[in-house]
Amino acid sequence: MATEQFEKVRYSDEELQEFKAVILQKLAKAKEDYEQLRAAITHSASNGVEDTSPTFKVLEEGASALSKEESGQLAARQFKFIRNLEAALIRIENKTYGVCRETGKLIPKERLMLVPHATLSVEAKNKR
Repeated sequence: MATEQFEKVRYSDEELQEFKAVILQKLAKAKEDYEQLRAAITHSASNGVEDTSPTFKVLEEGASALSKEESGQLAARQFKFIRNLEAALIRIENKTYGVCRETGKLIPKERLMLVPHATLSVEAKNKR
């Protein structure tokens, strides 16, 4: 009698809880980083002298504006990362976490540990 190879269609509840723990840890760090970026942009973490001190060098003003712009871009990216992690938590609750949205196959556990918000397998991502 030939034994059929069973291909997993989803991760077990235990595995999903393992992924959830990783995501929650990354989410807490991401939110902390996001708040630090927001504070840097608004200077809320300081006594406000950056906004009121006279600046005589145009280059300094340009550098200050650039760093504020860069901080804004980083904050936007961090906010998107947070949303992606939160969406991954929803997929865990729906038991659809780790399933490639294009191939329908399981995304390897190693990839999900590195990129816990991934929705595409490497195979599907490379096709894009």
